[in-house]
Amino acid sequence: MLPNIWRSIHIDLALNHLILQDAGYATIEELLLFRGLWNTGCETMYSVGRNDPCPCGSGLKYKKCCLGREEASSTSGLHEELFADVRQAMQGEEFTSREEAQVFLDGFMRQRNSAPRDEFHGLSSDQMGGILYHPFDSPELVTFPSCLDVPPSAPIVMLFQLLAKAIGDQGLKPTATGNLPQRFLREAGLAYWGEEGYKKHTEISNIYTEPDFYDMHATRIVAELYGLVRKYKGRFILGRECRKLLSEHGLAGIYPRLLRTYAEQFNWGYRDGYPEIDFIQHSFLFTLYLLDLYGDEWRPNSFYEDTFLRAFPVVMKEVPSLSYSTPEQTVRNCYSSRCIKGFAEFLGLVEIERESDDLFERRFKVRKRTLLNEAVVFHLGRK
Repeated sequence: MLPNIWRSIHIDLALNHLILQDAGYATIEELLLFRGLWNTGCETMYSVGRNDPCPCGSGLKYKKCCLGREEASSTSGLHEELFADVRQAMQGEEFTSREEAQVFLDGFMRQRNSAPRDEFHGLSSDQMGGILYHPFDSPELVTFPSCLDVPPSAPIVMLFQLLAKAIGDQGLKPTATGNLPQRFLREAGLAYWGEEGYKKHTEISNIYTEPDFYDMHATRIVAELYGLVRKYKGRFILGRECRKLLSEHGLAGIYPRLLRTYAEQFNWGYRDGYPEIDFIQHSFLFTLYLLDLYGDEWRPNSFYEDTFLRAFPVVMKEVPSLSYSTPEQTVRNCYSSRCIKGFAEFLGLVEIERESDDLFERRFKVRKRTLLNEAVVFHLGRK
């Protein structure tokens, strides 16, 4: 067995390493010092950046998970699981040097982080890191075709088409505040919703300014963020790349740019009244993964809420308790509003079956559309 002087192990959760320390303990329980006991004077061999993946396996960045959390101790759920796994892995092992033991423990952590996790529905912690922090730069996990094989059908596409047609070759003059003109907005709203839909959406207040027509407002912002639309000499015009894409590929070439820009740059929380909870947008690809996995059948939006909260329960700790809503209910409502309706439905990736005609109905059923498989191609095995 390893000499007693090397039988202390420091679990450096900040780096995904189990680090041997110079101290003697008799039992495996005493060998395992968790983050909550770092103030005992044990020196760690490494440090971790705030933006590095948290080694507890949550898939979150260290600063969003275990950094500074008093709960990060041997009694917390994720760390207790790690505690038990290490104990089991070390039973019967013999080491002749500190280096040999360190190699074993490092290999154990690599294997653990590459294993599928139930709460991630078949993804490993390493894969979740790519899903969360490199969604458009992880080709081993997912690819986004730069041009679709067929013309896409989605609310944002219809709105962009209306906008591009109005701009045309002559451009479109903005208002004094730099927004789209009222006449265009009302005509576009009628084309987008139809006569009955227009009446319903404007029964409280008509469209006077661009923000009154939120879907068009969002489309214009996304198009400008990418450069599909820009202002030139006091008019909205189509950018050079936009004209080229429309000429060569039509809307099938435009859509992937709208999708990426909406996911990465557009502020999903703009004007919706919920707390910031930016992680909901940050984890958009995990939601698309779930929809790809389970979306062939109609499922209640609560199914996806449950799955999101099981994967990332720490998100609820970032939300204050309100007099009219618990942190859990706030996260659930925000998730369904932003990610399923505001993102997936608006981008045409899912269809929604509402239980009533109420525009603010929070309970509904969701099913993926074929556009999801055409625009987002996962390269992952299934459980």
